[in-house]
Parts: sequence; structure tokens; C-alpha cells
Amino acid sequence: MSVPDPQRLGYRDRVTLNARWNEAQGWQFGLMRRDELIPIHHCPVQTPRVNALVRLLVATLPTFARLPLAYLHVAGAQATLVVKAHRVDLALLDDMVAGLPATGIEGLWVHCHPSAGRRMFARSGWTLAWGVAESVDSLGLVHGPAAFQQLLPSLHEQAMDVAAGHLALQASTRILDLYCGIGASMRRWRATGAAVLGIELAGGAVDCSIRNAPGARVLRGTCVQRLPQIREWWGQVPGEKHVYANPPRSGLEAELVEALSGDLRPARIAYLSCSAGTLGRDLALLEAAGYDVAAIHPYDFFPLTHHVEALALVTDRVR
Repeated sequence: MSVPDPQRLGYRDRVTLNARWNEAQGWQFGLMRRDELIPIHHCPVQTPRVNALVRLLVATLPTFARLPLAYLHVAGAQATLVVKAHRVDLALLDDMVAGLPATGIEGLWVHCHPSAGRRMFARSGWTLAWGVAESVDSLGLVHGPAAFQQLLPSLHEQAMDVAAGHLALQASTRILDLYCGIGASMRRWRATGAAVLGIELAGGAVDCSIRNAPGARVLRGTCVQRLPQIREWWGQVPGEKHVYANPPRSGLEAELVEALSGDLRPARIAYLSCSAGTLGRDLALLEAAGYDVAAIHPYDFFPLTHHVEALALVTDRVR
């Protein structure tokens, strides 16, 4: 499934762009192809807000010698400059900050990370340089500067409709929401009255998910780290129990798959995946353990790219 043609451009409101200083052309922002940066200052899939911010940065940022910028990260109305330094004189950003309100950005963060590379963020070194620390997206979800958000809310809502139908949600249903992010899916489950336990590693996302899905219980950590608490909750809460999972590209951890197909044994699983490879691997393991894949629904969450996500609906054939 995809969105109508008019929505296939100008939708990307969450981006991570490499930043490179060029003595002849100044700052350039874009994607790396091998060792070359491909500038995308006017990318048609990025929202006007992102493109306006990039134009402002190009026009106002000081040179690399004064500001060793490595990345620009934008999450909705929150933007972060990732700088390879222990500290930054925020006065260097005064000219840029003056133009921020016109872009639609609501909060600007400077993240000092001297070893930024493949690992873009560190736990410490965050400073709110301007604006507010959180924003609210088009669905009313609170998010911070590093939150993961689906780029096409209407299409994500369609996927949640399919998942909710498979999970047969009602007040007596119990949902374990793995990799729950900022709580978009948990808010959907809670609206039916279902009891929900969410697991999420990122601390900022946990804080947002608690606010976005009132009444849900949320634990911080990896799903494997939280297996003891999951098992305790699983045994204490009455009602039919199901699982919703939206893991990163690495898929479900082996120990987690073993627990799901073993002692936890949910009646139904809805698994939204951004990697066909790890989805295939995990579904093969679940099928070998007695589960059936009832359907797989593809979703074009990243129009005009090769990325396709898939929602797999899984049932326990033993029941």
C-alpha cells in the first residue's frame, strides 16, 4: 500500500544529513556515496521545513574551523546539530538562530560528540540552544529531538488498522508492545481499553511514550534485558495475550524469538518490519515453532526510494 501521488513528495520530516565544509562552496548537506557527499539542499522528498532549515544553515553557519559540524538530524520540528567537539560557543549560532522561526523548527539542539562517526549520538553532550525541548506532531504525539516517527501518518494509521484487526483488540486483550518508540501504537491499543506493556531502549522515547499512551506500562531497556519483567507481567495479567513488534533492521533478538515461541507463546503476533531479510529469518523461526503466517502486507513508507516495510500477521497453529 502507498499514498496518493501528491503525498509522495515533500513528506520526509525526519532526516539525518552528513555535513561537510567545502572551502569553495561553504557548507554542504547530503548523503554519502562512498567517500563523496551528494548535496541535497533542495530535495523534493524532504518537507519544506527541512529544506528551509538547510538553506538557513548554508547561509549562516560559521566555518568548519569554528564549528566542526558532522551531522544535521531533524525529527519533526526538532533539529540537532551534531558537532565533533567537547563544547561549542553558542554565540556562533546567533545569526542562524535569528532565522529559525521562519523555517518552522521549534527546538534546536547542539549535541557535542567528539567521536561522532557511525555512531551519531552519545548519551551526554546535549544542549537546547533555542526554542522548546519537545514538539507535538500531526497526530498529537509528543516527541523529542531523537525520536523515531513514521513519515506518513495516514499510511501508518492504515497499518495500525490492519494490526488491530488481527490482534482482535478489546478491553480483555493484553498487548506486549516490543520496541514501542514514542508510543504511537500503544496509544492505539490503549484506546480499546486493552492492558499494554511497552519495551523501549531510548530514554527520551520512553518518557514520551508514557505521556502519549496514558495507562500503559513502559519499561526501559532491550527486549532481552526486560524478559524477566515481561514474564512476570505475562503471568500476572489475565486475558488473551498478543504481541506487536516493530524492531530495527536487525530484527528480533534470537533469545526473544525463543521466548515468544516458548514459554510466552502469544496467540497472535503483528510484526512490522523495515528489513525483508530479518523478517524472513524471524518468520521462519516462528513457523518452525508452530506459528503460521496468515498474511504479509507491504507498505511504501518511503516513497520514491527502494525501501518497503511489511506487516506480518502471525497466528499460533497449536491453539
